[in-house]
Amino acid sequence: MNIDEHKFAGIDLNLLVVFMVMFREQSVSKSAEYLHVQQPAVSGSLVRLRHCFDDPLFLRAGRGMRPTSRAIEIATALLPAMSIIGAVISGDMPNGFS
Repeated sequence: MNIDEHKFAGIDLNLLVVFMVMFREQSVSKSAEYLHVQQPAVSGSLVRLRHCFDDPLFLRAGRGMRPTSRAIEIATALLPAMSIIGAVISGDMPNGFS
């Protein structure tokens, strides 16, 4: 499998983790609490993510944030990849990947 490493230049795995937590929690403060960081760190990550994906990703909705349609597409595509990466890091490889 060929990977175009240049596509990864502006993003790191930690940003994708923040994205997935924000997608689940739909709140900057709850995401910050879950990640054990301060709210400005999550907000800064969102700025970088918005730039990388050229989309607002999350819009204010009452007291929380709702994902844009693009964020839903991204999360749907990332979930299996993030699960596999987590398994690789923990040494718990899924069947077919050993």
